[in-house]
Amino acid sequence: MSNKFLSTTSAFLLSTSMLVADVPKVTVDIAPVHSLVSKVMNGVGKPELIIPAGASPHEYQLKPSNAKSLQNADIVFWIGEDLTPWLEKGLSSLTQDASITSLLGVDGIKLLSFREGALFEAHDHGDHDDHDDHDDHDHGKEKHDDHDDHDDHEGHDHGEHDPHAWLSPQIAKVWLNVIAAKLSEVDPDNAAKYFSNAKSARDNVDSLVSEVNSILDPMREKKFVVFHDAYQYFERDFGISASGAISLGDASDPSPARLAEIRKRVVDEAVECVLAEPQYNQGTVKAVVEGTKANTSVIDPLGVNLEAGPSLYENLIRNLATNLAKCF
Repeated sequence: MSNKFLSTTSAFLLSTSMLVADVPKVTVDIAPVHSLVSKVMNGVGKPELIIPAGASPHEYQLKPSNAKSLQNADIVFWIGEDLTPWLEKGLSSLTQDASITSLLGVDGIKLLSFREGALFEAHDHGDHDDHDDHDDHDHGKEKHDDHDDHDDHEGHDHGEHDPHAWLSPQIAKVWLNVIAAKLSEVDPDNAAKYFSNAKSARDNVDSLVSEVNSILDPMREKKFVVFHDAYQYFERDFGISASGAISLGDASDPSPARLAEIRKRVVDEAVECVLAEPQYNQGTVKAVVEGTKANTSVIDPLGVNLEAGPSLYENLIRNLATNLAKCF
């Protein structure tokens, strides 16, 4: 074998290893956001996921492998302290030089306040499909259904806003641009690829929205109750309204009084569907629907049974719509 061939091969391997080394190390908190980041990084690299889809973001305990991922990260994307307040301390102590982006804090999205009480009023969905112009949204500081005088936070331990914003495909489209921009700041050599991937992903989200609207059309005016109040971003995007939630707090058990109140609405208003979640006790839902005519189905806001990666986000949103529609 000639020395010239060896030199050429060595140079190629060295240049390839340098290219691999230059790809930023990216760490993400939850599976739906990990999916969006994976889309933008497609063909360049893969992000690391901190919280498995089957774990509760509110109560997850960092493992040594998670801590190492954070320590080594060049970029961190997380929903924000409203979802995982425990992670904020870890970020401040473990990531010294990383670029950290709280997605709830970016410009161009409308955040919603928590709905209080077990029963909800119907939304005004007149503008549910108009999310591209956010100049007057004041980034979540607007009043939402005037909850300022409520103090009935039974078992609540949440931040200022409902953090489940990833369930809005319109917000996901904004985040795709933000993710591409942040990646490009750290890795300008791949900026064109990141923005091209983000555009393709936004186009796919538009197709997904059309598909989901078709799935939901037959049940758009029907009444349903969710297990916990995590879906108002999804409801707003698609012009549907939950009648109530069995449990408002993500980590709280519903009281007997709340169960009685929900059961009364199911009976009085002929609610047709009560939705469970894979992470929570199915017996609670059975207690609510027993003796009523309501059906039950399971919906999942995190993607518990989905494979992590680029396709998870579309599958998550599609499954929400499909399993909701099957309940009627």
